[in-house]
Amino acid sequence: MSEPDLRYPIGKFTPVPSLSAADRAACIEQIAAAPANFRRAVANLSDTQLDTPYRPGGWTVRQVAHHVPDSHMNAYIRFKLGLTEDVPAIKTYEEKDWAKTPEVATTPVETSLTLLEALHGRWVALLRAMTPRDFGRTIKHPELSTPSLDSMLALYAWHGRHHTAHVTALRQRMGWG
Repeated sequence: MSEPDLRYPIGKFTPVPSLSAADRAACIEQIAAAPANFRRAVANLSDTQLDTPYRPGGWTVRQVAHHVPDSHMNAYIRFKLGLTEDVPAIKTYEEKDWAKTPEVATTPVETSLTLLEALHGRWVALLRAMTPRDFGRTIKHPELSTPSLDSMLALYAWHGRHHTAHVTALRQRMGWG
């Protein structure tokens, strides 16, 4: 039996061009559940535990906790651009550098958990109001070509589960309960 890949505890994301109505609804529910799931994953961790990398050479739990809302803020903006402009060119960001900005080490994780909850409240309201045609709209992404909003929905549903699993897998390996 091979060692699990600590980078991808739920497996790598598999892009999809479009989603069925049922798959779309499931992705929206995963996005809706992500803040509570992530909050549970980091609950009651000490500063030492929060400063533990989830894998050798990887980000600390604290960095992951701040990364998720950073990433999902960008996703929310990409959805808004995709809905309001014709194939808008979106900007990427250097997530590895964002994980090292000065506030990451000093801002309480609770701040990012609260931000994630508020952001997802607004994002999920948008997603639930979108039509199937809206989800077929596309954005121009420098690394992903022109994905549909359906494809982006699937990506971010995976993304929340992916980073939650980084923390829960670390907790399990370390016996942190």
